Amino acid sequence: MKLAIITFILLAIAFAGIAIKIWAKKDGKFAGTCASQNSNFNENGEPCGFCGKLPEDCENK
Repeated sequence: MKLAIITFILLAIAFAGIAIKIWAKKDGKFAGTCASQNSNFNENGEPCGFCGKLPEDCENK
């Protein structure tokens, strides 16, 4: 029972942190979520699988 309570509290803290971050950001957008911006994920300069943009076309640099 203790483990379930601890798990619930940790999940609640995580959701609250994400909610606060969304609330605090302009228009509720996370900056830099495009995978094509990260050189560790995109070594070949391929377009993003989510939005289809090339690394040089991304807005959040």
